[in-house]
Amino acid sequence: MIDVREATKLISSEIINWRRELHQFPEIGLELPQTAKYVSDQLTKMQVKHETGIAKSGIVGLIEGAMPGKKRTIGIRADMDGLPIQEKTGLPYQSKNKNMHACGHDGHTAMLLGAAKILNANKDLFSGNVKLIFQPAEEGPGGAKPMIEEGVLDNPKVDCMMGLHLNAVIPELKSGGIAICEGPVMPSADIFTIKIKGRAGHGGAPHLTVDPIVISAQVITALQTIISRELKPMNAAVISIGKISGGTVFNAIPDEVIMKGTVRAIEKEDQKRIQQRIKEIVEGVTRTMQGDYELQYDFGYPALINEKKITDHVTRSAAKIIGDEMIHVIKKPVTMGGEDMSFFLQAVPGTYFFLGAKDEKLPVQYPHHNARYEFDEDVLWKGSAILAQSALDYLTQTSTDL
Repeated sequence: MIDVREATKLISSEIINWRRELHQFPEIGLELPQTAKYVSDQLTKMQVKHETGIAKSGIVGLIEGAMPGKKRTIGIRADMDGLPIQEKTGLPYQSKNKNMHACGHDGHTAMLLGAAKILNANKDLFSGNVKLIFQPAEEGPGGAKPMIEEGVLDNPKVDCMMGLHLNAVIPELKSGGIAICEGPVMPSADIFTIKIKGRAGHGGAPHLTVDPIVISAQVITALQTIISRELKPMNAAVISIGKISGGTVFNAIPDEVIMKGTVRAIEKEDQKRIQQRIKEIVEGVTRTMQGDYELQYDFGYPALINEKKITDHVTRSAAKIIGDEMIHVIKKPVTMGGEDMSFFLQAVPGTYFFLGAKDEKLPVQYPHHNARYEFDEDVLWKGSAILAQSALDYLTQTSTDL
């Protein structure tokens, strides 16, 4: 059996180079023509069979093991999209357009290319298949669901999935280590828009108006009581208003105010309750204050939940690469950020983990989605190696536990 750790270390510089090249032309949403072409070109050089144009820019590669035996299929997913953020790192390979890879997806793509190179070079050592899923639009509007709808989990049918995310902000997570857990990892992520309707008039004569700004203030305060007074205190959930707009001048009360926000919840029952209570509270407050409203609530990414057996399997495989001491077991979710890997893990059992990438050389470690975000590139080979080792172990596994 190949020494995956040593084999992947040998291509570390290549993985870093892939990442740096991808970093220079970040694209957003479902339209990633330059990124998709780059990934396709690399897979072609490796002689990995693949399909392009899935959910517009998605790519699915297939590595078929040459050994006889049980023909199981493991899927490995990496997101490829960037964010509409103007980069301010000053790096020599800084983005050349108005977007930025401010969440490490360039690293995710490079790590999957690294795992692909190792697995494809050693396909005579395993039976079954590895599906390489390069996904667009994780940052929105979501690429996992349309890729599933277009059949990426079929022909051959995927039996389990795994994926990872670079992380530089979990305090307990060492650079080059992983954080992993069974069960809930990240919450559902919903979006809502509230339009508060009032009656415009002069700011000096509020008695002749219905003030939607005052109504909005009451609504915002009341919505927070859903979390603080209606959910179990140990259940993680968030309601945040991220945008509010209304009015044009200082001395006039406007006709309407529009608010946009997000709901995050780990428990599905809480997600449903919050949605219902937002409607009831908005209606109650606005009608009591003589206004009216419109509410649009969109269910977004579901909660991301890891399956125990696959999580345990990846933990064991990761230990072969980084050692037990570099594995941090998460007892509860560490972030309320959403992740559409959740759609894959709803469809098939799997796991999603974090790879520590804090760059100790930086005076300040800026968080994800920041214009100055950077990470430690030296950990990328470890991510590739963990993915490759986990796939090899799964496809050579004779135990009925998996």
